[in-house]
Amino acid sequence: METLLSAIPVQFSDFVSVTIFALLIGLSQRKSHNEQDESKLIGTDRTFTFIGILGYVLLLCQPIEKMLYIGGGLVVSAFFVSFYLQKMKDRNSYGITSLLIGLITYTLPLLVQTQPLWFTILVVVTVLVFNELKTSFENFSKRFDREDLFTFAKFLTMAGVILPIVPDVPLVSYLSITPYKIWIAVLAISSISYISYILRKFVFPNKEIWITGLLGGLYSSTATTFVLSRQMKKAKGNETEYVGAILLSISMMYLRILFLVWIFNLSLFRLLLIPMLILIALSLAIAICVLLLAKGKKNSIMQIWTNPGNPLEFKIALLFTFLYLAFTFATHFTIQKFGQNGISALSLVVGVTDIDPFLLNLFQGKYPMAQIVIATAALQAMASNNFIKMLYALTLGKLAQWKYIAGGFTMLVVANLLVVLFLN
Repeated sequence: METLLSAIPVQFSDFVSVTIFALLIGLSQRKSHNEQDESKLIGTDRTFTFIGILGYVLLLCQPIEKMLYIGGGLVVSAFFVSFYLQKMKDRNSYGITSLLIGLITYTLPLLVQTQPLWFTILVVVTVLVFNELKTSFENFSKRFDREDLFTFAKFLTMAGVILPIVPDVPLVSYLSITPYKIWIAVLAISSISYISYILRKFVFPNKEIWITGLLGGLYSSTATTFVLSRQMKKAKGNETEYVGAILLSISMMYLRILFLVWIFNLSLFRLLLIPMLILIALSLAIAICVLLLAKGKKNSIMQIWTNPGNPLEFKIALLFTFLYLAFTFATHFTIQKFGQNGISALSLVVGVTDIDPFLLNLFQGKYPMAQIVIATAALQAMASNNFIKMLYALTLGKLAQWKYIAGGFTMLVVANLLVVLFLN
């Protein structure tokens, strides 16, 4: 087979590649304009195939100087310009997508000869996909407002501008904490929250209540519990579905924390992987059972939490930074004064607050403790936080749902503590 392939001339294989790629692009053009009069189009399958072949022949005739290929490109471009001007005059239409795709098609021979095959295929696939998703992009742009653009710009600034210039020098001599580590932690939490925000606004807007719990858990399971519990009290009918959504947010909390462990502490990740997967599976199973119980009941009037706020607001980052620093110093002095018993007690106390700063501090910090102690503290903090969320749901939600709330959360807290015993 290798001998047979080596006997095929390079020109033949390149010509076939250019022809197939150009034809595919032309077919996508025909599909996207199948309802229009072809006489009003710049061309479809055959035209785009001929554009690719023309470019290849001209490039092959003068492969070094490439003057023929450049001249052909200028001629094709001039034709496209004249076509565009006539199009504006006759139909008052200003779209240039087909013209740009035609120019990309003309560059295929150059890509095939000078670039790896995978890159040429990537270019063709990108053109096909973006051409096919025209309607989807139009619908997306209608939901993308100025605030979202500003939020995305802030995210790029946080990741691409601020992070590289933040110093990686310890703030105090007795701790390994640096501005760089703090900003990495802020960026990690902000990234997960931002992804949840984008999914909730653009992919799943105003959908089922369980999706709100799922995506809200990526943002903040505590905030999701608080908001959905209050909405549960106002709902008329199937309040049990809110309980299922709240429990579903807990599974996403476990998943988010496991992802953060993987980023910041691989050795701890290996230690926590199985316990965390067990907790994720258990929380998902409990949530699904509660949602199935709610399925056959009367639908509630849902007030879905669709806009929890901008996850990249300065005050949120500032609060996270403050908590991160506070827990860093608290953890250090607790270990110095009380040792492992102190950090175990602290992990139970922090459950009343946002546990992410405390956990990231544990994952990043180089404390004189065994990894098993850090893993235990992290699991206890999650159990404590789940207990507080149960109190939120019982206090703010409907009293009639106390069995599902107390039962679901109790099983999760007990499972958390059993996992701790298993590790030790």
